[in-house]
Amino acid sequence: MRAAWYERQGPAAAVLQLGELAAPTPAPGEVLVRVAASGVNPSDCNLRAGRYARKMGFARIVPHNDGAGTIVEAGDGVSRDRLGQRVWVHNAQRGRASGTAAEFVALDARLAVPIPDELDFVRAACLGIPCMTAYLAVFGDGAVEGQHVLVTGGAGAVGHYAIQLAKWGGAMVAATVSGEEKARHAREAGADLVLNYRSDDLVRALGEWSRGEGIDRVVDVDFGANLPVTREVLRVGGTISMYSSVAVPEPTVPALGLMFKNATVRFLQLGASPLERRQMAQDGIRRWLAGGRALHRIAACVPLGEVARAHEIIESGKRLGAVVVTI
Repeated sequence: MRAAWYERQGPAAAVLQLGELAAPTPAPGEVLVRVAASGVNPSDCNLRAGRYARKMGFARIVPHNDGAGTIVEAGDGVSRDRLGQRVWVHNAQRGRASGTAAEFVALDARLAVPIPDELDFVRAACLGIPCMTAYLAVFGDGAVEGQHVLVTGGAGAVGHYAIQLAKWGGAMVAATVSGEEKARHAREAGADLVLNYRSDDLVRALGEWSRGEGIDRVVDVDFGANLPVTREVLRVGGTISMYSSVAVPEPTVPALGLMFKNATVRFLQLGASPLERRQMAQDGIRRWLAGGRALHRIAACVPLGEVARAHEIIESGKRLGAVVVTI
């Protein structure tokens, strides 16, 4: 099969290779997927670059966890009824040497989720880490109907899905962004209130918007950097669901302030989430997709031969939407 891989960590253009590898064979409980599109995420780039002291774990890695394609082979214990099924996949490379940046990937059949006929493979390839993280961040502690939900970084890949999912769940949604183009992006996703965190008085505006009741749930892209605001706007009994903290990776946590609010801080990492939680997200996303109103923003779509450029687009920090590699 044609594939991309790396055998050492470093800059994308320096370490990513293209060529032919042996196609995998599905083990018991697995399916073999012919990959049509591979979703690229910051976590894929971080592992390739060796950021945050991450080690490869294998002599050679075919990158990327997310993707979409067609099941062409079923391992022992998997129904042959799944052959020919169009699916999106996630966590394909976690704990394994081979991900979706290849013509074929073998993985646990439970991580291959059927997609509706009207959804093409490029958009389906975005449903792994971004959409599942958003789902668990929004619904990880139950329904949000009637609640005030704040999505920080509302124009990001996770934030864009979180706004849509929270609105689908019946919440009132505020989002923070850094500029007008991103504000338009968040409004299109359905945000009721969009604030510029660089210029707006967030505490005052969110207090007025929630009629003094405070925010029930924060879906947080940068926990440490946002704590001065989120601790103030969170209502008593509210929850901060954080999935990243890059700007301030080891923040000083205002323990007493959060304690007196009886707050919950949920630390969310999709790959480390129990399988039953990930399956809950899969099922919820399937129901959401069935409504036919999902928006999938694609910042760039490049062929496998330009996989290094896909990584560079992610690492530029300037994209607005997902990055997908077509196989």
